[in-house]
Amino acid sequence: MRADRLVAILLLLQHRSQVTAAEVAGELEISLRTARRDLEALGVAGLPVYSLPGRHGGWRLAGGGRTDLSGLTAAEAQALFAVAGPSAAGTPEVRAALRKLVRALPEQFRTHAERAGEAVLVDPRAWGERGTARRAPLLLDEVRDAVVQGHQLSLGYTSRTGDVTTRLVEPLGIASKAGTWYLVADTAAGVRTFRVDRVDTASVTGRAATRPPGFDLSQAWSLIADRVEEMRTPVVARALVERHMVGMVAYTLGHRVRIGAARDDGRVEVEVRGHHVNELAAELGGFGAALEVTEPAELRAALARVGRELVERYGS
Repeated sequence: MRADRLVAILLLLQHRSQVTAAEVAGELEISLRTARRDLEALGVAGLPVYSLPGRHGGWRLAGGGRTDLSGLTAAEAQALFAVAGPSAAGTPEVRAALRKLVRALPEQFRTHAERAGEAVLVDPRAWGERGTARRAPLLLDEVRDAVVQGHQLSLGYTSRTGDVTTRLVEPLGIASKAGTWYLVADTAAGVRTFRVDRVDTASVTGRAATRPPGFDLSQAWSLIADRVEEMRTPVVARALVERHMVGMVAYTLGHRVRIGAARDDGRVEVEVRGHHVNELAAELGGFGAALEVTEPAELRAALARVGRELVERYGS
């Protein structure tokens, strides 16, 4: 007997006030026998569900209890389906949950909620990336369940350098970025992130996870993402850009550039981050004399070398 099915039956009763076993069987795609057994089980469990015999009989909630799905408004129902809809494309469990949920929605909400679930498509691939979207990591469900249930985990983990270790962690949340799933967890060394596709084993320890007071996953992930970006782009360059090129620099370099103050000579101060000096020289060299790097000296030297090589190749 599935708890999610019993909840769906309760929602149907709340919305319609009375249902028959045949209606429940049709709505939830189960057998008539299973529908009757589930309806009876709700009453036996002490819930105010009772049957009315006769031609126009059926099953009811005592007091004629009705609700619009715990107070969901039309806008809230649409927002729920818009968020869940894209994920449902590859998750049978979510598709099944949405089918049951939409049947419990008030009639006037259903059409727009279903359309909201079909109106948004999330493609995790970057432009230029071919092939199918990445599959969810094998242990994603186990890790997510540990977060939801508040269970401490023992992780068998392979780092990006290939080192295999066992980590004792307090799961706090999971996040997805560009198709990659991350576990945010508290450890003896503080809050850390673990790529879920590098988790080899995930075993509950039998102890409840501890959660730092006031922890907020969104805030924590924002700080983590900023720190990761700084680690991925350790080279910091400062430059002066002609005013008419500032928009192009910002568009080309995206979040890796910070626009500063304008100077008296009309140029604008910028700060740019990059993976390493040679790569940054190749990027900034494309702006020609409209961008002047002021520091570091290594980057200026790399740009000068690129300039000489270009003159030697194309000067004639």
